[in-house]
Amino acid sequence: MSLVISKTNHDFLYQQVMQLVRELSEQGTLLPGEKLPSLRKMATKLNVSIPTVKLAYQSLEAQGLVEAREKSGYFLKTAHTQLARPKRVKLNREPVSVNMQVLIEQVYDAIHQADVVPFGIANPVAAAPTDKMLSRTMRRVMSIAGSRAINYGAMDGFAPLKKQLIHRYLDFGIGVDSQELVITNGAQEALAIALKCVTKVGDVVAIESPCYFGIIELIESLGLKALEIPLCPDDGIWLDDLSQALHDHDIKACVFSTSINNPVGSFMPDHKRKQLVELLESQDVVLIEDDVYGDLHFTPQRGTPAQAYSTKGLVLTCASFSKTAAPSYRVGWLIAGKFAAKARRYKRALSCSTSLINQWTLYEFIVSGDYDRNIKLLRQRLRSNKERMIWCLQQAFPSTARISDPQGGCVIWIDLGAAYDSVKLFQLALESGISITPGYIFSATNKYRSCIRLSYGLPWGEKIEQAIIKLGELVHLAKK
Repeated sequence: MSLVISKTNHDFLYQQVMQLVRELSEQGTLLPGEKLPSLRKMATKLNVSIPTVKLAYQSLEAQGLVEAREKSGYFLKTAHTQLARPKRVKLNREPVSVNMQVLIEQVYDAIHQADVVPFGIANPVAAAPTDKMLSRTMRRVMSIAGSRAINYGAMDGFAPLKKQLIHRYLDFGIGVDSQELVITNGAQEALAIALKCVTKVGDVVAIESPCYFGIIELIESLGLKALEIPLCPDDGIWLDDLSQALHDHDIKACVFSTSINNPVGSFMPDHKRKQLVELLESQDVVLIEDDVYGDLHFTPQRGTPAQAYSTKGLVLTCASFSKTAAPSYRVGWLIAGKFAAKARRYKRALSCSTSLINQWTLYEFIVSGDYDRNIKLLRQRLRSNKERMIWCLQQAFPSTARISDPQGGCVIWIDLGAAYDSVKLFQLALESGISITPGYIFSATNKYRSCIRLSYGLPWGEKIEQAIIKLGELVHLAKK
């Protein structure tokens, strides 16, 4: 490789290194999301100085071709020349009752079919599995706990785990009383309890559009009405649309994912999150924040939970370990604030308690340091997977497709265009051994028929890339 760099060439040495990286990318030797050789390794291979390589990498970063990640090195980015963000949708005039049950059931059935490429399930942990670490941890816990391991736990959660969570929120300047924090069976139960605390049948709840279909189904099951607020694919809810909706309707609560939205992957900056809380609390409207993806950010800093900006105590936080440690453990939590008494009562009525052995294992997983180490690895893999998926989609899908650029999480949102039917593509893909999620179920008002959500929270490999190629072929058969 050292022969590629010539000191007699009229170009500066760092420019030749830049050209070499470009050629490796064009040839497919270096793929989007992959790490470039370290400064020292590249300098040794090319027989140039480390500062020369560093200048080349920094220049490529300035041009948007590579990305520097703290304490991780430089990574090749996707060439987003043809990448177009999903379009802004119109604000709905009226809230609606919801009925998406049948299609949602079909999607869930597809996710769990054997030998299916699971683009349809948002399970980021699969990209950096924790099974071996948690297995070791659980064996240690069972030897310590003895017969207590099979008993019921405290109704509101395992005290040591709650203490760990409280300490973690202190990093954001959020003081949480132990009585305000309730451990739940995943974030879905936390969301259900939060909604039951602040609404009654027939009330209007504002949701993002597009919105995670589990929230839409939850609103349906509680007899509430949904009002969709358009979402910017970059930085979250359009506050002007929300302000208009608050003026026109008697909204009791909002359920928003301000850190990392599912399915678009938008990230609301802290200053805008503060404005959101101020707007809602000025109208005495409750914000229920779904923060399950907050720790899986690709941004330099994690988003500050919205509760940090509350002055009236009208923000409830819902989160879980399902996206960061173990989805099957079903351990989530709700910070209910002044609604804590209601939340504890609903928790007792709904499920009595959450698995003690699972909570105890996660507590030990955190205090050992393994949890945070794996989170760091998981974020790196997910970011690399995102870049690879975008690159593959650009090669395989119609050039008119509009692709989101997630700022975290594990899913990507694609608008195929008005000529395509995502429900038809869902059926065609399933017949070919691929599960996807049709965009139709991410709206209470039948929007996004032309959109699909794909997960990159998977162990990446040739099978995944071949499945994307196959999907690209099937898209052409999914025209209306």
